[in-house]
Amino acid sequence: MMAAARDSPLFLGFDFSTQQLKVVAIDENLNVVHQNNVQFDSELPEFRTQGGVHIHADRLTVTSPVLMWVKALDLLLDKMKGAGLAYSRVRALSGSGQQHGSVFWRRGASETLKDLDPDQDLHQLLQDSFSVSHSPVWMDSSSRQQCEELQTAAGGAGSLAEITGSRAYERFTGNQISKLRQTRPEEFKNTERISLVSSFAASLFLGDYASIDYSDGSGMNLLDIRTRNWSEICLDATAPHLDRLLGAPVPSTSVLGPVSSYFVQRYGFSESCRVVAFTGDNPASLAGMRLQQGDVAVSLGTSDTVFLWIQQPRPALEGHVFCNPLDWRAFMALLCFKNGSLTRERIRNESAGGSWELFSGALRDTPLGNNGHIGFYFDSMEITPPAVGVHLFDPDDNQVSSLSPQVEVRALVEGQFLSRRLHAERLGYSISETSVLLLLLIFSSCLYSIIPGTRVLATGGASANKDILQVLCDVFNAPVYTIDLLNSASLGSAYRALHGMMSESVASFFDVVKKAPEAQLVATPHPAAQQVYDQMLKRYARLEERVLQETRP
Repeated sequence: MMAAARDSPLFLGFDFSTQQLKVVAIDENLNVVHQNNVQFDSELPEFRTQGGVHIHADRLTVTSPVLMWVKALDLLLDKMKGAGLAYSRVRALSGSGQQHGSVFWRRGASETLKDLDPDQDLHQLLQDSFSVSHSPVWMDSSSRQQCEELQTAAGGAGSLAEITGSRAYERFTGNQISKLRQTRPEEFKNTERISLVSSFAASLFLGDYASIDYSDGSGMNLLDIRTRNWSEICLDATAPHLDRLLGAPVPSTSVLGPVSSYFVQRYGFSESCRVVAFTGDNPASLAGMRLQQGDVAVSLGTSDTVFLWIQQPRPALEGHVFCNPLDWRAFMALLCFKNGSLTRERIRNESAGGSWELFSGALRDTPLGNNGHIGFYFDSMEITPPAVGVHLFDPDDNQVSSLSPQVEVRALVEGQFLSRRLHAERLGYSISETSVLLLLLIFSSCLYSIIPGTRVLATGGASANKDILQVLCDVFNAPVYTIDLLNSASLGSAYRALHGMMSESVASFFDVVKKAPEAQLVATPHPAAQQVYDQMLKRYARLEERVLQETRP
């Protein structure tokens, strides 16, 4: 991390994620000058979470203690102060929260927020401020009945997706609110405000209820993504007078106001420090990766996620369309794929002797297109598409029971990336000569990322697998670059804080972040890539439909 001039302005980005609370501080030249975190399980053991959550006896209900998040902020701010961070230099702060999670404030909590005693910790001051002490989070899947009710009210899954950008999902906030109202009416009646995790965190800094931003609000099954206001149909189906509990949504670039006097008196923040609207972790990652129009980002971890910047959304029954956090006139889309790195590791173990070296060799020794062999590897029930099992095909589209080890390695990697491209195109993305491909790839402990100009961006450690990146490069027909990018959600939040302060004088987010580190070229598409994979993609789509027909119950 670089040292900043002693009195230069700083900008903070927080990320209230599932397992930890992270922060990044940058200076006005975008240098990262401080990073810190609090791990919930190990540093706050009194809350007895595993992976930051409590999984209930039904295995469907998953919650996190609200006061754990509050106490984590107390602890993090003390850590930062102990490390010598001068809060008086902070000009603006923003943040992100795990998407879909909800916080229910008890009646009277707004008065408590406005009058916090700077001699006490936040978690002590707010211990009686929540009507629901354990917040539903994104891992919860207990609201199927409410999803069905919402879709019926909206005229079907397709109609709901057209309004809100997604069909009804159990983890989405509106369905969790509906479930709480039906099953715990007294606690619901005692609620004066409902926040997302992001707007809850902003409220702590603001000393008042922070508005939900358009982008994170898009992950609730309640916001009309085109009018950028709450959908009356969805509100009425969820709870009476729900608009009063939610407050009016605001653009994601909004400056909400000055930091609360509590932080001025307790930590020495400047009274002029501004709070910029917090957003969801996925939208904040889009900012951290500096995704632009026409870009794609792919996060390859335990599960894989595809991010898209799009102008004309085509909501579908698979995937999600959100309002864009950087340009209120644009949209972003997300696709989630459950079978990611664990499946890649399984094939490495079975077909490459547990060695990434041999795995890479198999990719180098097999041709683009794999001589027509295609594989679908759904070890667990997949989200996109909803199918399960391993399905292998020969060049004549005959189903086969096995492939040779080297062919299997390429079938897996090509199949995964063909799937990512196919479903991205269905949501409104098109790969063209002028498009930019940005990928964030996470394999095991190494982090790869990918950014702008008909290019794929990768960030990595010593074990970055360039042969896997080459297949990505070929399937998407875009060059691959590497960029040093860690903690994309908290970094994106710090960028957004800086942009929020400069938005009146500098219109574009991209003007603000143009000094960010440049990317380095590591792979270019094979001359035959476009011809091979444009044809293969059509065949892959036909075979995927066949797999779906065969595996549907």
